Amino acid sequence: MKNKERRVGTVSRGIRCPIIREGDNLAALVTDSVLEAAECEGFELRDRDVIAMTESIVARAQGNYASVDDIAADVKAKLGGGTVGVIFPILSRNRFAICLRGIAKGAKKIVLMLSYPSDEVGNELVSLDKIDAAGVNPYSDVLSLEQYRNLFGENKHEFTGVDYVQYYGDLIREMGAEAEIIFANQAKTILNYADHILTCDIHTRARTKRILLENGAKVVCGLDDIMNAPVNGSGCNEKYGLLGSNKSTEDKIKLVPRECKDLVLDVQARVLKATGKCVEVMVYGDGAFKDPQGKIWELADPVVSPAFTDGLIGTPNELKLKYLADNDYKDLSGEALKQAISESIKAKDENLVGNMASQGTTPRQLTDLIGSLCDLTSGSGDKGTPVVLVQGYFDNYTID
Repeated sequence: MKNKERRVGTVSRGIRCPIIREGDNLAALVTDSVLEAAECEGFELRDRDVIAMTESIVARAQGNYASVDDIAADVKAKLGGGTVGVIFPILSRNRFAICLRGIAKGAKKIVLMLSYPSDEVGNELVSLDKIDAAGVNPYSDVLSLEQYRNLFGENKHEFTGVDYVQYYGDLIREMGAEAEIIFANQAKTILNYADHILTCDIHTRARTKRILLENGAKVVCGLDDIMNAPVNGSGCNEKYGLLGSNKSTEDKIKLVPRECKDLVLDVQARVLKATGKCVEVMVYGDGAFKDPQGKIWELADPVVSPAFTDGLIGTPNELKLKYLADNDYKDLSGEALKQAISESIKAKDENLVGNMASQGTTPRQLTDLIGSLCDLTSGSGDKGTPVVLVQGYFDNYTID
């Protein structure tokens, strides 16, 4: 009987797990859930499979939470409790609104400077078409709230239906602080209004801090500097602070997990002991991709993966099959073409940077690519699959 040829490449499976609570032995729960799924569904684990768990369950198991009052106390201690310039926040009820409540509670006045026409991750305050029609230059022009309303009126978010300008202003006032809202894209603009600054951008934060300090700010903090140590027994994240946090309740946030390299190594060791297979393990949050309709870049976390085993370090090293088929082996077909391409893959260099046959492959970190796949697989709603098993990711055309 002729051996059957393998017809399946990469497979991504959402793994159902128990609801995770603070203090749970997460390594044991994740390992058991994957092994039980394999037995139930009739598949086997292989070397270099990837077990990925969402940062949410890791933070929950760690009990890594902070309250609005904790945030307020930290902001007041670090930024003085007077007038605070809060610049470049993203527009999000889940990600930033509850943080803003704590920030406002720790200050007498908030000067909120919003980037426009959209925030850092693409949430739109006003369309580019409206900007063009108004003759406004968003790179240089500074708008007051009155000017913004006169030019653009009310602009509700396409997906949430929220007017974030109104929403954020109301939140600040509800917490007892005075609110002034301006619109600008040059970080140093805020120094005309305040000299104690909290910069809330995610991926551009280092540059923003540098510009503010170079231009005379007295105190500059980023979200990564708030809740980077416990406050009154709270959780924290030493590296990222409030960055990547999510709303948990009306007055509490879940922070990015604290150091969790030991966790991924523990899961790896447990699977090896149970199956003899050496899998890779990672923790993931947001994927790194952009929505073509809403223009929103998904990555509101500071990184896709805060912890992973060493086998996930690096970028893909792949040849582009269609390039080989259309160029090097354009005169071949059928089995001869398959054989020629297979031999090219087997003989490929360990580093294909600059090789034309690798052009068009995705030059991104493995953790960003796999984490994005996992984020799409697990979803953010009610699927109940906070663990994802990815099989065959490191296979190629030659592996049967």
